[in-house]
Amino acid sequence: MVIRPRRLPAAALAAFALAALFFALAARGGMGAGRDAVDVSAKDGFIKWVDFTPPYWLLKKTLDLDVGSRHVQGGGGDGAAYDWIGLLAYLGAKYGGDFKRCREKDLTALTARLDAGETIESITCDMKNFGYYMEAYTAVLGGFVGGYRVQTEGPDGEKVWQERYGLKAFSPVAKGYYYNDYDDFGVSRTYGYRRRHLGHDLMGSVGTPIIAVESGTVEELGWNQYGGWRVGIRSFDGKRYYYYAHMRRGRPYHASVEKGETVTAGDVIGYMGRTGYSLAEDVNNIEDPHLHIGMQLIFDESQKEGSGEIWIDMYAITRLLSHNRSAVYRDENKEYHRTYAFEETRSRFVEVGDQKNLALADIKLARHFLDG
Repeated sequence: MVIRPRRLPAAALAAFALAALFFALAARGGMGAGRDAVDVSAKDGFIKWVDFTPPYWLLKKTLDLDVGSRHVQGGGGDGAAYDWIGLLAYLGAKYGGDFKRCREKDLTALTARLDAGETIESITCDMKNFGYYMEAYTAVLGGFVGGYRVQTEGPDGEKVWQERYGLKAFSPVAKGYYYNDYDDFGVSRTYGYRRRHLGHDLMGSVGTPIIAVESGTVEELGWNQYGGWRVGIRSFDGKRYYYYAHMRRGRPYHASVEKGETVTAGDVIGYMGRTGYSLAEDVNNIEDPHLHIGMQLIFDESQKEGSGEIWIDMYAITRLLSHNRSAVYRDENKEYHRTYAFEETRSRFVEVGDQKNLALADIKLARHFLDG
């Protein structure tokens, strides 16, 4: 007797096809570049997914254009003031987030239009997804560039203050300390359960001083079975949560770091190690010393923990931040400190953020510097 397979109903076939598509996309690490803004933004008003893929060369080029244009204008010269996030958002909207299609000539053509008197608003008014990319990329980079004051060496070796505009976020590894890395975001991890690696590993030596990338508030501090001794710092605008993990056994943190307190970009917050992968505290179960750093985006507090978390690839970002590394020194108690003091003026997100976040950030920033 020949047994003929049953023909599935059309509805079942459609459901199967949809499920297959979903799991194929999940296997690739999410919906990824090219998702429409209507798909990544929730109907309740906040973004639910960000795939941040601008390559290093483009981050560096747009940053240089932004900083260079402000210096020209500050010196009384002519020309447009470029906003690097606006430039990136335009290119993201143009190519649906697929930056493999982007070329430097695209950026050159855009800046030529801006130099000719057009505005980013007029250029992008008919771009369906520009608003999404602008909000998403501002959430990633909003605290990286702006005005600040920093101490430098004077002609006689004394420390003097200088006012500057530029990159004010720091590399997470102190100046003068070697590390190596590669783009490991999304690779498989198996401890506890099979999962994707949602951070970036910087391989180095035990005891290497770890630096706060951005100013913010310490939200988490202590042991985690996966990350070992770890620190979680929330940016003042609330959009970015930095996760630093696998810190040194025995003395993982800088003495000044406490939960609920604030840190300044460039401060020493702890020391590289290999703790983690253990239910018991203060255990070295990581084979190679390294810093795991992650950036989580939070558009709504419901995304802080759970299935709605948004983590981004920091490989290109850490390459960019390597241009701004915090110099440190060691005191008599073997604690490390930053060499040059640093103070921020208003962060870049002030220009594009909502008034609630603006007021909250200004209050926190003012309180932080008044407290010393």
